[in-house]
Amino acid sequence: MILNPEKECMPREELRKLQSQLLVKQVKRVYENVECYRNRMDAAGIKPEDIHGIEDLSKLPFSYKRDLRDYYPYGLFAVPMKDIVRVHASSGTTGKRIVVGYTRNDLDMWAECVARMMTAVGLGAEDIVQVSYGYGLFTGGLGAHQGAEKLGATVIPMSSGNTALQIQTMVDFGATAICCTPSYALYLGEEAERLGVTNQLKLKAGIFGAEPWTEEMRAQIEAKLGIKAYDIYGLSEILGPGVACECECQAGMHVWEDHFIPEIIDPDTGEVLPEGSTGELVFTTITKEGFPVIRYRTRDICSLNYEPCACGRTHVRMRKPTGRSDDMLIIRGVNVFPSQIEEVLLNVSHNDITPNYQIIVDRVNNTDTFDVNVEMSEQLFADDVKSIEAIEKTITEKLRSTLGIGAKVHLVNPKSIQRSEGKAKRVIDKRKL
Repeated sequence: MILNPEKECMPREELRKLQSQLLVKQVKRVYENVECYRNRMDAAGIKPEDIHGIEDLSKLPFSYKRDLRDYYPYGLFAVPMKDIVRVHASSGTTGKRIVVGYTRNDLDMWAECVARMMTAVGLGAEDIVQVSYGYGLFTGGLGAHQGAEKLGATVIPMSSGNTALQIQTMVDFGATAICCTPSYALYLGEEAERLGVTNQLKLKAGIFGAEPWTEEMRAQIEAKLGIKAYDIYGLSEILGPGVACECECQAGMHVWEDHFIPEIIDPDTGEVLPEGSTGELVFTTITKEGFPVIRYRTRDICSLNYEPCACGRTHVRMRKPTGRSDDMLIIRGVNVFPSQIEEVLLNVSHNDITPNYQIIVDRVNNTDTFDVNVEMSEQLFADDVKSIEAIEKTITEKLRSTLGIGAKVHLVNPKSIQRSEGKAKRVIDKRKL
């Protein structure tokens, strides 16, 4: 199913013309209304009239997350506050929140992007969507909510938390789809299994984002909840949920290119890389009014696939990010991505460990320590000490082979790692404390 075939299946030549027209207008608008972009373009010797189309995009300077801190809270808005009808915010690294604003048109566009996303995974007006992302300043809850309403589906605005009530509501209200973080979906599956109500669920699809997850985790979620699990991509600075999503083909996430122009750059040099290359994902918003961004560096590492999709959509597909250029751990000089560790752990037998783990990095006597706590299964917990030690040794060897660095693996008691009802806290880096 396709919500807006005219836009989603637009021939790429026409799509490129549309992007060029919208880009020229957007660059002029931000230059005239946003001090940060005007100063940066002036410093680079670029004027709006130098931008004639998408072919000139690389001439424009980058924007960064630090800009949101430097111009906190409203300095990057391109319209007067009387035209901003909603603000959202996420936590920042220096105590200042990342604040974004939306006009009425922005909210309408956002709702359509999310409705496209839900349609792409097979949902329609007859579905009952339980939104278990957090509501409030976080974009997840209200973003998914308004998209489901745009689609005409029934919305259960649960928000996050109160897991027992979440499961009871899914059963009693007959939810056919759920939106939440993948780690929370796995937790819901565990709890539904423990309560013995898995066979009472009517779920058919789950839309999961806001944190990294692997194909192995997807398989576990699908097995525990009896659903198809779909990956989405979004971030507050660009829109929120709905920037990109998988279709039923599950061959990458379609980026809605009539609203967002993606690029892949070398994270070190800033050079635009050839099609198919892996690098840092950069976005330019070409329809947003309240909080537009030009060449925003997401720090997510991925690649783009411009080949036609079997679903009929022509919009480019982004592959699942493999990590971030700024949140990788450097341990004893080795670059380590948490997703690499998760992939190793989720390939270990489900009879031995659960998918719950924590990475703890510290520095003792000027040397980095690297510990991975992994929750063992009830079955392994009841086994003998030698069996537990053997599994620890196996995981240790697999991690060393994958990462090129040794980690101390500790199998800990079942249910001893704190569960999260939002984003799972997988990494504790005490070197930064």
